[in-house]
Amino acid sequence: MHLILQLALMAIALAGGWMDLRSRRIPNWLNLSACILGFGLNTFFSHAAGFRLAGEGFALALLVYLPLYLIRAMGAGDVKFMAAIGALIGPENWLGVFLTTAILGGVASLCLIVARNRLHVTLSNLLTITTELVKGRMPFHRDPSLDVRDTQALGLPHGTIIAVSVCIFLTFLYRQS
Repeated sequence: MHLILQLALMAIALAGGWMDLRSRRIPNWLNLSACILGFGLNTFFSHAAGFRLAGEGFALALLVYLPLYLIRAMGAGDVKFMAAIGALIGPENWLGVFLTTAILGGVASLCLIVARNRLHVTLSNLLTITTELVKGRMPFHRDPSLDVRDTQALGLPHGTIIAVSVCIFLTFLYRQS
């Protein structure tokens, strides 16, 4: 990955992570700018292959994150943020960031659940979510607190987790070269 792309990725990830931590929102202007930058820089450095790489990264992120948004387990800003990151780094590198985000997010969520003494509630929610999805129904219809937008939902600034994961990914990438 070109150094300019790495620097752009770091700047965008840190900005998005900081904004999500402070306001629990990742603004559309940042996501759109990152997406345009991803397509533009990849096309500049690798021409048609770079444009295709950006498109594949963008599409893969949407493929993974959009269903989470549709069942209201993820906010729209997080989906757009990951899609923009996909446009910057392509599908293969995006998978590395995604896996790091999943592991880090799982650990952070578990810590939050234990700290707030919500293990029993969380296990019950997981059972409800699984049962409703297997029946082809949206879990938040049965229990409104399962909607990420509900004030009772136990939330985590996912954009911040993504930003930390990008830093870890870039550190690993740097050590490989």
